[in-house]
Amino acid sequence: MVTDESRIGRVPRAAADIADLAPNLALPWVSRLRYGMVAGEAVIILGMAYGFHLNLPLLWTLAPLVVVLASNILLGRLKVLPVRFPQQTLGAIFCLDTLCLTIMLGLTGGPNNPFSLLYLVQITLSAIVLRKFWTNVLGALSTACFGLLFFFHVPLAVFQAHHVEQGLSPHLIGMWIAFVIAAALITFFTGKIADALRRREQEVLELQDKVSRHERLASMVTLAAGAAHELGTPLGTIAIVARELERYASNISKDTATLEDARLIRAEVDRCRVILERMSAQGAQPMGETPERVRVLHLLMEVRGQFPEAERGILHFDCAGESLAAVLPVQAMRQSLVALIQNALDANVDRRPVHIRAMETGSTLRISVQDRGHGMSEGVLRRIAEPFFTTKEPGKGMGLGTFLVRTFAQNLDGRILFDSTLGEGTTATLELPLSPQSAHAAN
Repeated sequence: MVTDESRIGRVPRAAADIADLAPNLALPWVSRLRYGMVAGEAVIILGMAYGFHLNLPLLWTLAPLVVVLASNILLGRLKVLPVRFPQQTLGAIFCLDTLCLTIMLGLTGGPNNPFSLLYLVQITLSAIVLRKFWTNVLGALSTACFGLLFFFHVPLAVFQAHHVEQGLSPHLIGMWIAFVIAAALITFFTGKIADALRRREQEVLELQDKVSRHERLASMVTLAAGAAHELGTPLGTIAIVARELERYASNISKDTATLEDARLIRAEVDRCRVILERMSAQGAQPMGETPERVRVLHLLMEVRGQFPEAERGILHFDCAGESLAAVLPVQAMRQSLVALIQNALDANVDRRPVHIRAMETGSTLRISVQDRGHGMSEGVLRRIAEPFFTTKEPGKGMGLGTFLVRTFAQNLDGRILFDSTLGEGTTATLELPLSPQSAHAAN
């Protein structure tokens, strides 16, 4: 996944910014619409002049189309509308089109010309992509221009009236064609622009969700840093005292019970340190860690070595080939796999085998961790990656492991998937690009 800012352009930071997104989204479609209208109106004018042999001031009638065409060529050179005036720029373009349409109608029958329906196209587009002010301006301008046509126009006899006995007169045919064109333009282009706006809205919502996740992660980093600072010193002192007690019990007093207690204290201290490490941001993103090429099988064996001997026996590793390698931040990857496997061990039932499989799918590395535990309901699955959400007993988990793994995967353009059935178990699948280049190619 590329960064949201590169995908959707300038990130909106205020209500005014959000309102100014619509004109830029509509810009390519407005440009195509104007080219289409210029071509269509030119065909209609030439058809009226040569097909129906109407005496039109042809050069003067085509002159407004040349103005629209020239302005559209200049508009096409803009990738985005002026940052400070996107609404004003697009509003002025619609006003120019309305004035040019008025001139052409005035030279071809005035209000009797059935193509006066095209006034509605500009008003409709402005209602979708511009603020209410510009819609009101275009509505008032179109009304005034159409009213002026009643007083200033070049009359055409073919548009003066039509009667039933005339059958399909040029006026009736023109009214039908004008209605079809106006309806088609409004339906097609408003649909395209609405789709673009919906896509942008979805992208903005995704960006807001990503920012929210990073804010939660930052708050946890702060919490972990504070906890590590406050607990580091007493844990170190406890570890030193426990080590001295262990030496005393082992070499001097020969007290087996005291020796076991000292070892238990040291083990619990080490466990506390591991918990602090898992709370840190290193479990979610490589804090300055440079990705390096690593053999997946070697990485899995390192992960296996981090579990006690009693648990290694039920961990079954399967890697598709010793040559399978990926470019990854090794430490963060190792911690993520440990978290997933530990979750599987905690959920497992009757020491059934836990299967860890690694394979290559195209340019993606897939590592799945499958347990045969109680499984999860749909409600739990929906919340499984939320921070501080856990189904474990109090004191056995903080609900951070899966959240940090998901954040780690997303930071590497990957994802974490869960498939679970109640009573049968759960499969967690970590998908990551084999290299940064493959991630960019996929996006």
